[in-house]
Amino acid sequence: MDLIKELKWRGMVQDMIPGTEEQLRKEPTVGYIGFDPTATSLHIGSLVPILLLVHFQRAGHKPIVLIGGATGMIGDPSGKSEERVLLTENQLAENIAGIKKQLEKYLDFDPANPNAAVMVNNYDWFKNISFIEFLRDAGKHITVNYMMAKDSVKKRFEGDAGISYTEFAYQLMQGYDFYHLYKEHNCKLQMGGSDQWGNITTGTEFIRRKIHGEAFAFTCPLIKKADGTKFGKTEQGNVWLDPERTSPYQFYQFWLNASDTDAENWIKIFTFLDESTINDLIGQHHADPSKRVLQKALAKEITTFVHGKEEYEKALATTEKLFANQTKPAEEMTIEDLEGMEGIVKSTIEREKVNAGIDIVSLLAETKITSSKSEARKLIQGGGIQLNRRKIDDVQFVVDSVRLLHDKYLLLQKGKKNYFLVEAV
Repeated sequence: MDLIKELKWRGMVQDMIPGTEEQLRKEPTVGYIGFDPTATSLHIGSLVPILLLVHFQRAGHKPIVLIGGATGMIGDPSGKSEERVLLTENQLAENIAGIKKQLEKYLDFDPANPNAAVMVNNYDWFKNISFIEFLRDAGKHITVNYMMAKDSVKKRFEGDAGISYTEFAYQLMQGYDFYHLYKEHNCKLQMGGSDQWGNITTGTEFIRRKIHGEAFAFTCPLIKKADGTKFGKTEQGNVWLDPERTSPYQFYQFWLNASDTDAENWIKIFTFLDESTINDLIGQHHADPSKRVLQKALAKEITTFVHGKEEYEKALATTEKLFANQTKPAEEMTIEDLEGMEGIVKSTIEREKVNAGIDIVSLLAETKITSSKSEARKLIQGGGIQLNRRKIDDVQFVVDSVRLLHDKYLLLQKGKKNYFLVEAV
């Protein structure tokens, strides 16, 4: 497999150091990607580098996963407008363990294979380097002028928040990582997101200046949504790979709800379907977008990759059940239907308030369905609130015990996709 050719048609290559393509064609190459251990789980923003490593390994190359146990204590200024909160050693250890467990699901770490993946933690080499030693062996090879020219540093330096020496030193530490892996593992390539280009090229420059070595790199574009909102974010926050944080059903729904434009781009990046299969799916989608062929294929492939076939099938069955329930009047739904709605947010309201009658605006605010009464009013006036499957357009509407389903629940909907089950207690 021609790795770069494969990645280019998928839209997964942005910047590349000259000679990289030739190096990968010449011989099996060792390459790495770094992951910051900022949480116990990776989220879907980490899927592109994970998929890069999977493609890399499938093409016969040897991937190294670098967990930034040391650099995670510093914080990468790339794409950040202010200083990060520094993590403790205990937090980092917990985060690293969680990330390692996840990555072992996607890459082949079997040492019996010649291109088995390897996982390293840069804390293992940085913990033994003194500050004086680092300044002598690393700092003297990269000028401040060179470091200041990087966009990630320049933007922070020119902004109001500024940049601490701690974060300023991050790119030098990442450069040292590449040098260490080059020397100890014959690692000749670093990959990452386009926001990492400055840090990555510092590594290739460091290797050149310190030991006259030749190193290579390429980056992939940062994923964006067509509507301008941040990729991987929902109203509930990040979409995590950990099923305890984001259920497989919610994960599946994120991809299923992709816009037509996003689905057409994402199916190339987030699946391993070949070019002819994807082109056929795109053709089917253009012929009848209402069938959402692209979204269904995308959601199936990526949910199966991350959570397995069984969890995908459960998510699909839940989706079909919910779709069937969406056409059923609320009064005909059983308690099992209501309580079993996957992805529904549950809350409570005092029964006395319902018995006495509570206006819809107060109900929405008190149950945290809306952040404030003013938001509740705007949603109601815009037709964005339903109670028991009926649209509410009057801000004075009173909810009393007559509205309770099974003398217990209120089914509320905010917008098209957000369901809430409020129990009177």
